This record gives sequence, structure tokens and C-alpha cells, in this order.
Amino acid sequence: MRSLWVKIHLYIASFFLPALLLMALSGGLYLNGFKGTVETSPVEVANPVPLDPKSLDLKQDIDGLLQSNGIVHHFEYVKISGKTLITRPTSRDYYSIDTSSEVPVITLNKPDLVKQLVELHKGHGPGLFKTLQKVMAVGLVIILLSGFWLGVSSEALRAPTLITTIAGLVIAVATALL
Repeated sequence: MRSLWVKIHLYIASFFLPALLLMALSGGLYLNGFKGTVETSPVEVANPVPLDPKSLDLKQDIDGLLQSNGIVHHFEYVKISGKTLITRPTSRDYYSIDTSSEVPVITLNKPDLVKQLVELHKGHGPGLFKTLQKVMAVGLVIILLSGFWLGVSSEALRAPTLITTIAGLVIAVATALL
């Protein structure tokens, strides 16, 4: 049974290693003040089409507006932020559309690499990557619990595993409450 759990732990950890390193890197960059930047460029609106943020066909409406202005842009959904409509994912080039005036104001947004990583980390990436992140969360729980179980089930590793786990718990709780 132990060898099965060693294999489960190893294979899940190995499979998710690249994505977990990406999350650790992007989270670490963000927490250390490196949030990335977005280069913005206004887009000339030659064929204004009024947009209703409450439209049931908002994605199609935005796609029509962009196409009527010569913009081919593939996006999965739209985030509504006040009077601004934002195409998603924002982990790659995206458009924001200000609907506060009669003529929509379109802006092309180009995130740099750090901003792209941060957007992926926040769950603002493509739907398939967001699904991978959800599966990875389950995988991470399995990795952590199986590693803990493997440690406490070994007589030689039991005491160090319990001591480091208790130390980690105390530090996590203490720093969260400060």
C-alpha cells in the first residue's frame, strides 16, 4: 500500500510541477510588487455600434463591433466593470470598451509577460487553463496529504514530519492573525 501512495504522490507531483511552479513564480512576483504592466492603445472607431451591457447577446454584440471596425479578436467571455466591457482572457491581448458615451471607446491592451503570468494566476486565463487550475487544486491536496501520510506512516520520518507540520501550522495561524 505504501509503494502505491509513493507512486501516486510522485506522479501527481511530477505532472503538476510545471503549473505549480508557474503559480508560485507569478504569486511570488505579484507579492513582491512585480505586477506587470499593460500597454494600452486607443482604437479608432470608424463604425460605432451602440452596446447594451445588459444584452443577452453581449459577446456577439462586442464581436460585431470589433469586426465592423476591422478587428479580428477571439475571446471567450466579457467581464462587465461599471461602464467598461473587457474581453477575456486577459492573459493575452484583450480589448476594453468604454460605453459611458454614445460612441464606444475601444482600447487594445497588451499585457507584458509578468502581467500575463499574474492574470493566469488570478484565473483570468483561457477556460481550459482555468479547468487545469481546478484539477491542479485537487492534485495539490492529494500531494500534500499523501506526503504527510507517507511521512507519519514511516517510523523514521514520523517525528520530523509531525514537528515540521506543527511548526508550519503555528506559523501559518500566527502570521494570519497578526
